[in-house]
Amino acid sequence: MTEIIVLGLNHRTAPIEIRERLSFHETELEKALLQINSLPSIKENIILSTCNRVEIYATVQKPDNAFEELKEFLSQYHKVPIKDFEKNLYLLTGEEAIKHVFRVASSLDSMVVGEPQITGQVKSSYSMANDLKTSGFILQRLFNRAFHVAKRVRTETKISLNPVSVSSVAVELAQKIFGNLEKKNILLVGAGEMSELAARHFIHAGVEKILITNRTYERALSLAQEFKGEAIPFEEMNRALVKADIVLSATDSQNYIIRYDQIVRVMKERKQRPIFFIDISDPRNIEPRVGEIGNVYLYNIDDLQNIADENIKDRQNEAQKAEKIVQEEVIKFVKWYRSLEVTPTIIALRKKFDEIRKKELEKAFSLHPDLSEKEKRSIEAMTSAIINKILHDPLTRLKGNNDEISVDFYIDAIRSLFHLTDLDSNVKKDEEEKDARV
Repeated sequence: MTEIIVLGLNHRTAPIEIRERLSFHETELEKALLQINSLPSIKENIILSTCNRVEIYATVQKPDNAFEELKEFLSQYHKVPIKDFEKNLYLLTGEEAIKHVFRVASSLDSMVVGEPQITGQVKSSYSMANDLKTSGFILQRLFNRAFHVAKRVRTETKISLNPVSVSSVAVELAQKIFGNLEKKNILLVGAGEMSELAARHFIHAGVEKILITNRTYERALSLAQEFKGEAIPFEEMNRALVKADIVLSATDSQNYIIRYDQIVRVMKERKQRPIFFIDISDPRNIEPRVGEIGNVYLYNIDDLQNIADENIKDRQNEAQKAEKIVQEEVIKFVKWYRSLEVTPTIIALRKKFDEIRKKELEKAFSLHPDLSEKEKRSIEAMTSAIINKILHDPLTRLKGNNDEISVDFYIDAIRSLFHLTDLDSNVKKDEEEKDARV
């Protein structure tokens, strides 16, 4: 029977140094997909390559052979010795592989559970394999089902509802204070990586303008150009504080750079217009007493991290609900998948019994030419009913058996006992085409 397999590594099994060495650039995927499909053991394949995972999904006849070929392929393609990454790989077959695909598409296997990007990445990988025809009937059915599972998880749970990064929590709090951020200005105090990341989140939320100040003006200017913002000399920070609705401070200063008396004066110039301070520096950059001033909202890194941690707990609770959905869908898919082998055997067995029945009826009718058409139809119906009753129990057991070993045993036994060696090769193809239309 054709097996579904997964060979891969991810953020839990391999350090970033290994993931980078084995990742596929988007421009390389076409070549890699076609090379994998040319391997002797591989019938279909799809590659998913992101910053957190590299995975190959395939259908094969002999999983052990396929795993060895795929390891050798990765080694040769990326020029990395197998011994350098073999211990980081996971090798999954059958039901485990199916469950893994569903969990990946639903973001249950992501570094941040519930993150929305992975479903789009899986869809892109699937689309490329489809265009190149390296995915076939089984993987197409598997991935379409995976997208259905991902949709169920999104709509039936709250797994993606609450943000879990400090920057995204900051945006959420700003939205709670101001509502729509589209006409708001944000001042970034500091021009490092944290400020840059926060800027991206706030731009995505729709802030109107970004002001950037930094002790090194050139760095502020460079970041301002990247985000089409305005660089403010550090000594003119108060001018920016009067303009800003949101202030995010992220520097490596060991002292307070925004103080209580300073903000009291700024608030007078602002005519008490509300201002939201986010201090994600360690040590803190903003004097804690600033939060005591009227219409000033101050949150530090611990406040934001606590909210993020609570949101992570909420996601973990929702993830348990999502896992139940995944398991339900795995059972459904496995049942369909095993029917691919069962159905041709059932059809062939019925066909053989019916051919025997018709031949014997022909003999009987030739010996009794006086039978009326009504009597002949009655005898035909009776013999057909007998065949159905004889086949009912064994076929019910065969169709209803969920144990892979038992299914294979029964199929082999039936084919051998009833000499079904001439199974019509089109039977399975017809069934596959029918299922593809469903």
